[in-house]
Amino acid sequence: SQLPVRVPLDITYEISVEAISTMVVFLSCQLFHKEVLRQSISHKYLMRGPCLPYTSKLVKTLLYNFIRQEKPPPPGAHVFPQQSDGGGLLYGLASGVARLWTVFTLGGVGSKAAASPELSSPLANQSLLLLLVLANLTDASDAPNPYRQAIMSFKNTQDSSPFPSSIPHAFQINFNSLYTALCEQQTSDQATLLLYTLLHQNSNIRTYMLARTDMENLVLPILEILYHVEERNSHHVYMALIILLILTEDDGFNRSIHEVILKNITWYSERVLTEISLGSLLILVVIRTIQYNMTRTRDKYLHTNCLAALANMSAQFRSLHQYAAQRIISLFSLLSKKHNKVLEQATQSLRGSLSSNDVPLPDYAQDLNVIEEVIRMMLEIINSCLTNSLHHNPNLVYALLYKRDLFEQFRTHPSFQDIMQNIDLVISFFSSRLLQAGAELSVERVLEIIKQGVVALPKDRLKKFPELKFKYVEEEQPEEFFIPYVWSLVYNSAVGLYWNPQDIQLFTMDSD
Repeated sequence: SQLPVRVPLDITYEISVEAISTMVVFLSCQLFHKEVLRQSISHKYLMRGPCLPYTSKLVKTLLYNFIRQEKPPPPGAHVFPQQSDGGGLLYGLASGVARLWTVFTLGGVGSKAAASPELSSPLANQSLLLLLVLANLTDASDAPNPYRQAIMSFKNTQDSSPFPSSIPHAFQINFNSLYTALCEQQTSDQATLLLYTLLHQNSNIRTYMLARTDMENLVLPILEILYHVEERNSHHVYMALIILLILTEDDGFNRSIHEVILKNITWYSERVLTEISLGSLLILVVIRTIQYNMTRTRDKYLHTNCLAALANMSAQFRSLHQYAAQRIISLFSLLSKKHNKVLEQATQSLRGSLSSNDVPLPDYAQDLNVIEEVIRMMLEIINSCLTNSLHHNPNLVYALLYKRDLFEQFRTHPSFQDIMQNIDLVISFFSSRLLQAGAELSVERVLEIIKQGVVALPKDRLKKFPELKFKYVEEEQPEEFFIPYVWSLVYNSAVGLYWNPQDIQLFTMDSD
């Protein structure tokens, strides 16, 4: 059930890299076609021909190559001694491969690739790329992709339950080793894509990961990708964000992340965070991603996924860090200002066009619609926290009271009236208690009044809303996104392989 752990012979390492590279080259005809290939000679042999019985062995071997991250043999260390005339054909081939290991680049196509660590394991890198290519081959008209079937169904070596007879290409692998490798390798796009693929498609892996008591080892590298959004290509950011969305679909995850306390997050530079929960850090990073997107890329898809992750977590917010609470309200403040600005521009545009007898331009109306959707979502997230876990979050109530004027304009707005009822009730209730306590109150005293007031708040007056729950669903034709993405990773990251950029048709060389 498990491949034996061994150090391969030097010549074996080199031949393995060459064999995997050859398979990548066989499949690379996709690079020279604009459309996604749905059949080719390579497809035929890999999916229906004599290769089919080896599906699970190949997938398992490629996964173990990724897990082991074996380094190449040192230069000059070969099974066969070098002859004075340069050795035989096999030796020449192997040493040629060794020289090619230094020829590679990392990063997305035409993107600003982050400074990547030196590639320590060409075998692991090449194996991972081939695995992703195989996983994303399109289904044949009469048969599903067997490599995807294998990836969807493999189990932990500790799972002794039998495989259902309906599951083909099944195998077992050590989940603990796989989890550790995934945690350590998230600086590369391809490792993040593998993590997404496994979490989305293999329920055994997803269940195992969500049960881990050290989820911070996986979540922190994902948050770091999002935090350095400026340095990453957009596909890498998408994958990191969707991984978070998939994780936040689980209530156990949403509860446990607030129990994990982190010390000194050195890569978070906006503010010194000496102690913060993983949950509060996740909120901070997602909000920062939304703010970055609002000022730079303005990608609605990115907004939607960020807000969906926050919404999934909102009912389980616990002991929010004061800075996380402030950032939630600050984001709402930013949205409010943007709303007023767009409203003003729309009014001016309408007046101008009416005076000149032109048809009003619809652009501002569309902008207004999008921003009101985001504001509505933020109000629902705040409301969800207040109705489900108010007593756990005095810092959010404090931030809400500090910026209560912000919410005034939305009280009577037809799009927000219903959701504003609860927020308005909470603001009014705690404002009156602070007024009774007198002026010039310290922060500590205000928090004390809030904690006391939570017990007295008439919760039966809070209106019930449907639970906020969002589930990630792939687009109808995911291959249109994933196949160009995977091949862009192969083009940039494959060891010792070169394709003429002028011949590439699948993606444009300056795209993200």
